[in-house]
Amino acid sequence: MVGSINMDIVAFADQYPNRGDTVFGKELLFSPGGKGANQAAACAKLGKEAVMIGCVGGDPFGDRVLDALKLSGVDVHAVRRSASASTGTVLVTLDGSAENTMLVVKGANEELSDGDIDACGDVLRSSEALLVQMEVPATAVVRAMVIARECGIPVILDPAPVQGIVPEMLRYADIVVPNRQETAHITGISVTDVPSALAAARWMEEKAGVSRSVIKMAENGSLVYAHGEWEHVAAVPVQPVDTVAAGDCFAGALACALADGQSLPGAARFAAIVSALKVTRRGAQSGIPTLAEVRQFCAMRGLRHEYVEIKGGRG
Repeated sequence: MVGSINMDIVAFADQYPNRGDTVFGKELLFSPGGKGANQAAACAKLGKEAVMIGCVGGDPFGDRVLDALKLSGVDVHAVRRSASASTGTVLVTLDGSAENTMLVVKGANEELSDGDIDACGDVLRSSEALLVQMEVPATAVVRAMVIARECGIPVILDPAPVQGIVPEMLRYADIVVPNRQETAHITGISVTDVPSALAAARWMEEKAGVSRSVIKMAENGSLVYAHGEWEHVAAVPVQPVDTVAAGDCFAGALACALADGQSLPGAARFAAIVSALKVTRRGAQSGIPTLAEVRQFCAMRGLRHEYVEIKGGRG
């Protein structure tokens, strides 16, 4: 996992303040997060050996986010601590419908360099898969993707936030997992339903060389596309409490299932189950379920998935 590690400061309120307004919140939560860290935590909680490559500050937030990753089972030996920058911090507001807005202060995440990636070359070369995002410098992300590609390791790109994407990333990605907004930014196609998502997936294959993609459409499920074939995966209906890290949880679960040999549609169905359970719980990382909790959720909801049953049999 190459990506960001942050402390999320989450304010819960009934509604967002308009510009210049003051509204009263209901609760404040300090929650370890960051897209890279969230995805690493998801992989570890779902039973995979996850190694985090990133950078945090030498401050108390740095201590807390690393402790949280270790608690989730993530290997943090490849995380560098900056002597000058503070740990990345995100100010999050969650409204009454559980939708969120975020203000990201990247901090030490901005210091992750090509040199850091090269120093972790052995970690990358021994991996089953590489999962990358866009909250760290593009040069570091591309360097990691190049090393993985040279070794035949599949690269999964979560292009968020999409403003940081560069063309090389799409070129080196084996699978791209954008949401509707990111898809529109990349393709110019507004995704409102399955046909528009399919048009965007075909654009990415024809114009950007991305032959496999999973376009996330929130409550409308996801469009899974691979070499001209496609399938719509329905969302699992739940009452959301906290949508922070839902996409990260989806990406981590997708990577786990793919690494264990699931097809792309099968992996997307598993990811839909895991991310649905996540949004019913608070906390970017603390809300990510374990595989045992996913099995329990499936049993309660009458959901069946081959991967859950196989992993359950092993446990």
